Amino acid sequence: MRPVDPRLLRSARATRGFLAASVALGLTGALLVIAQAVLLADIIVGAFQDGAAPGDLATPVLLLAATATGRALVSWLTELAAHRASASVKSELRTRLLRHAAAGRGGESAAADADGSATGGGTSRGTGELATLATRGIDALDDYFARYLPQLGLAAVVPVAVLAKILTEDWISAATILITLPLIPLFMVLIGWATQSHMDRQWHQLSKLSGHFLDVVAGLTTLKVFGRAKAQAERIHAITGEYRRSTLRTLRIAFLSSFALELLATISVALVAVSIGMRLVHGELDLHTGLVVLILAPEAYLPLRQVGAQYHAAAEGLAAADEVFTVLEEELPTPGNHLAPDLAALPAGSAAVMLAGVTVRYPGRSSDALTGASLTVRSGETVALVGPSGAGKTTVLRTALGLRRPAEGTVLAAGQPVSDLEPSSWHAQLAWVPQQPRLFAGTIADNVRLARPDADDAAVARALADAAADDLDPHRRLDEGGAGLSQGQRQRVALARAFLADRPLLLLDEPTAALDGATEARVAGALRRLTADRTVLLVTHRPA
Repeated sequence: MRPVDPRLLRSARATRGFLAASVALGLTGALLVIAQAVLLADIIVGAFQDGAAPGDLATPVLLLAATATGRALVSWLTELAAHRASASVKSELRTRLLRHAAAGRGGESAAADADGSATGGGTSRGTGELATLATRGIDALDDYFARYLPQLGLAAVVPVAVLAKILTEDWISAATILITLPLIPLFMVLIGWATQSHMDRQWHQLSKLSGHFLDVVAGLTTLKVFGRAKAQAERIHAITGEYRRSTLRTLRIAFLSSFALELLATISVALVAVSIGMRLVHGELDLHTGLVVLILAPEAYLPLRQVGAQYHAAAEGLAAADEVFTVLEEELPTPGNHLAPDLAALPAGSAAVMLAGVTVRYPGRSSDALTGASLTVRSGETVALVGPSGAGKTTVLRTALGLRRPAEGTVLAAGQPVSDLEPSSWHAQLAWVPQQPRLFAGTIADNVRLARPDADDAAVARALADAAADDLDPHRRLDEGGAGLSQGQRQRVALARAFLADRPLLLLDEPTAALDGATEARVAGALRRLTADRTVLLVTHRPA
């Protein structure tokens, strides 16, 4: 893992300013450290060797107090800058991640007014993993900015400044430090390689746990009905145990690495101290110089040791940041700014939707979902797609919607490539009723109004009646996901959306799959009215 992820420098403007401030504050701190060492040596030599009176040492003592205050102020300013930079970068990254995730879900936010669905994904990450990245993952950058980056700034300037001062005082000690100092970064690199795999594994286990827990909570009712809730609880317990053991392994490496770096720095300082002591005994070095070098020698090693220690605090944040940038770098469709034409005004017989040699592949699948598919739906025409499950019928709809980019071939809407259309303008021309329509917390009327937020109660009631859902109270409140309605009732609410939307193009995916015979007959009649004088692409297994 690199000390500073260059993507943070490129993508988060606050990072660059904070790094510059860290270096400037680190240089100021280094000068204060040197001044403190010289003042301490002056006071000790004056008191114990020269026999100076207490009054003669008042000025050095006051200067020492001022130096200590200055170091405290520099430390406070560094921490203040770190927290402000961290908050700014986290806000920027979280906003970009959420926008990218919304766009990566195939523009479904733009299509929500047509059907309210929230399925699909242009990004390869699951909802649970994205939620973990946006919360726990980005929050882990606090330690990276508050501890690791400031220490990195100190490590860049303090050893150089301290070594330069020691060189002017005693070149032998400076040479000893210069030989032993690179050993600490060398050990840090070796430890970092060992830690990296553990942190990556720990982060993936946390993402896996989050995703699995979200899936279990979403399907808890079904699991309870079929008596599988206990088994899933045991599975979550097992994944949690794996994550706990992984965390302890990482902590063990962190403690051992800190011990190794401390031992190495202690031995290095001891070599300097022994050399100074021997030369003091033989009269080859004066006490003032020896004290200055002895006080400064640990300060040359301290910033590098602290970088190694803080690396482990920042490792989770760096791993999460790498995941965030991996998501942000996923390729998404880049729509143009063309507005979709008014499909209702197209000349009769013109092609409203056309697929030409379309091949669609899903990540992680060995076979294509569609291979060389071609289809033409002309304006005012109703086309039904039939075939066995898994043949790719739903994929055809999703590709026509622009929610799935084909690997090969072209998808045209009113003669223009769908990839060149602005998603919101394209989706404003159509209504989509998916197999599993998504309902949201609120009233049934609120869910129907997703198509037209300004529709009045009378229009909502007419749409429910047209969709054979007049038995549902528009003011009835639903929980998230439409809890409280059967699957058939949810489909009829989605159909009511389509009636209220009154769009020229309809895409219907198994609109009567969850209905009984009598309700299906009513809905079939409603669909005949809905599809009159419109362009319709319908997926169905039901002859009716």
